[in-house]
Amino acid sequence: MPIAALRDARFVLALLMMTVALGARADDLPQPAEHTPAQSGQKGGPGGRSGSAPATPATADQHRLPPDSTTKQTLELPGRTLSFTATAGSIRLFDDKGEPQADIVYTAYQLDGTDRASRPVTFVFNGGPGAASAWLQFGNNGPWRIAINADQVTPSTQPDLQPNAETWLDFTDLVYIDPVGTGYSRFVASGEDVRKKFFSVDGDVSAIAVTIRRWLEKHDRLLSPKYVAGESYGGIRGPKVVRNLQTEQGIGVRGLILISPVFDFREYSGSSILQYVASLPSYAAVAREAKGPVTRADLAEVERYARGDFLADLMKGEADTEATNRLADRVAALTGIDQAVSRRLAGRFDIAEFRREFDRREGKVTGRYDASVKGDDPFPDSSFFHFGDQSGEALFAPLTSAAVDLTTRKLNWRPDGSYELGSGTVERAWDFGRGLNPAESITQLRQILALDPKLKVLVVHGLFDLATPYFGSRIQLDQLPAFASPDRAKLVVYPGGHMFYARDASRQAFRSEVQTLMK
Repeated sequence: MPIAALRDARFVLALLMMTVALGARADDLPQPAEHTPAQSGQKGGPGGRSGSAPATPATADQHRLPPDSTTKQTLELPGRTLSFTATAGSIRLFDDKGEPQADIVYTAYQLDGTDRASRPVTFVFNGGPGAASAWLQFGNNGPWRIAINADQVTPSTQPDLQPNAETWLDFTDLVYIDPVGTGYSRFVASGEDVRKKFFSVDGDVSAIAVTIRRWLEKHDRLLSPKYVAGESYGGIRGPKVVRNLQTEQGIGVRGLILISPVFDFREYSGSSILQYVASLPSYAAVAREAKGPVTRADLAEVERYARGDFLADLMKGEADTEATNRLADRVAALTGIDQAVSRRLAGRFDIAEFRREFDRREGKVTGRYDASVKGDDPFPDSSFFHFGDQSGEALFAPLTSAAVDLTTRKLNWRPDGSYELGSGTVERAWDFGRGLNPAESITQLRQILALDPKLKVLVVHGLFDLATPYFGSRIQLDQLPAFASPDRAKLVVYPGGHMFYARDASRQAFRSEVQTLMK
């Protein structure tokens, strides 16, 4: 903002204090949300705790986050030793009047003895909305991880952090970002207007993009090759953040890594018949996994059927009895679900129906995040759905404990308040907008690829994920123009669920794929 425009002396003083003390820019304000209809999030939390928005400025001062903590760490891994600097801290965001709005917490790992100008740095966030970055940090690519195999972990599992042989730290520095209301990130300002700005599609994107820019400035990394990685709702967030960085923050990005993403809420919910096309290959994969290992290559015929005869019969509608019975019987054969049930549902299984009907004889329900994982239906005789998700909910307790233990003990950073791994408060408050166009990021994906011919995008999914089925992304990527060729916008699918990296082989293969991307 030009100084000449600042006529108010008090406003000038506020700007100077902000610039000198905190290195902030006066545009560090999330912008209003785009107007899109409300949708449910992809990875949220069961809890309703808040503790993020102070009632008064005095309360905010009492709960101010401690100064950043920087420690030296050494990681002993098979065949190598990594020495690195870890920093747990926060970046304060301001509005256009220089008033503090929120403290965004980050955890950064920078390998020692490297040339920072040529050393890549990757910014990592999860989705939700309302999910902290611990899922990726402690499940996939951080220096330490815990086992999150959903078929083995329970809430009482000991959160034993171990050196992570599949960490990405060998080839990129890592910065994990927790959006406001997640992890230890919190509001500084009070009032509903601030909450609405941050808990919105565009406001969230602006806040994360500004945080990335501010971290690069703070740590003298503006010249480093930059990558962005996001999971789940990160599929909406990621392309928009890269677009904001390119056009608003003056930051170029080499690559975008999207893990189990959702790109578009328009086609895969509600009354759209494409939701059945997107999920059918994953249903078939779950059925085949029950009999033995399965890869995406094994599903080639199912994918051809899904986008061919299956889609054609869907479009004929349920009034066409012959077409409906034909597709219902084929779905029953592919999934192993009783033919009579499939015919009753016209071969159109939504996610909850498949999860219950797949093994209803045994009173089991499949996971949503990983449908290869089965748990007991707590109300097997009910005509309604009263079950959670064994493949996701069981991970909350050990991941939360691991995050708090590492932050406070190993990284020596001790903020007050509760750590929010998955905030139901944020998810319920999220504003997806109220217009005719639901949230989508395919527009921004096209824009960022068109603007920068050197930018590459890696999209990675799990075969058994019903929250964001991989074939939905395949359909979306196939609609991109020719400049977004498969070598620039690549889809890879591994055995596993939403957190496919819980499986050792998938996590190892994913790491190799990312390392190749960054070479």
